[in-house]
Amino acid sequence: MNIQGLIIDPQRDFCDPVAGTLYVPGAEKDMDRLAAMLRTIGARIDGMHVTLDTHHPLHIAHPLWWEDARGNRPSPFTIITADDVAEGHWRAVDPAERTRSEAYVAALARNGRYPLCIWPYHCLIGTTGHAVFPPLADALAAWEEKRMRPVDYVLKGRNLRTEHYSALAADVPDPDDPTTAPNRALIDSLRNADIVFVAGEAGSHCVANTVRDLAGFLKQETGDDRTLSKLVLLTDTISPVGGFETLQETFIDEMTGRGMRTMTADAFAREWIE
Repeated sequence: MNIQGLIIDPQRDFCDPVAGTLYVPGAEKDMDRLAAMLRTIGARIDGMHVTLDTHHPLHIAHPLWWEDARGNRPSPFTIITADDVAEGHWRAVDPAERTRSEAYVAALARNGRYPLCIWPYHCLIGTTGHAVFPPLADALAAWEEKRMRPVDYVLKGRNLRTEHYSALAADVPDPDDPTTAPNRALIDSLRNADIVFVAGEAGSHCVANTVRDLAGFLKQETGDDRTLSKLVLLTDTISPVGGFETLQETFIDEMTGRGMRTMTADAFAREWIE
């Protein structure tokens, strides 16, 4: 039985209640439960994939990118719609980026998942906030030692001009940047697994989009959702961004309706403990 773990963005900026710049309430407890599970059944897990949100301060979803007509930057959690940009309420600070930025928010509207949300600066390359939350980092290191296999760390979000909520592809792929295209190596690893357990942050955004995309790629193989039962969402190892709780609830309802299973980390461990 090939068991693969997919852990989405378990980083300090999301999980540290004191220093996290985009702290997700409850995330530190999520990571404690996940770390305990890995220590219990690590020998049974064949592969571990950990995604890392990875940004520059200059990014289309950060305040530095945008200004209003008076030159004011948007506050974190501001929603910028295609109409806002078309009507001149917001524009890219760099004149060379304005046409492309307007096209980007229009593409988000067509995708129908999320409008552009301006986030606090988070998971910046080279900062402590980018690192894996320490209790989980220790458990992942112990798994490597036990299995003599490397954790597959997958960086996402380095492209300045698009959000990358999903670990499998950017929200709006950049044709000039292959890192925003579907990650075929990761998709194939998960497709070939018998069981894929999913954990991480946040359940309202990056976990939700990753699982939806994975379900779409798995469906391409069979033409229906019969393989989605291999996906097991560990419900006590994810939490939503504050204020976006309904997005997580909608995601779980949608995907369980298509065949994804849900389980607590402890129940999953009991199922596979030797």
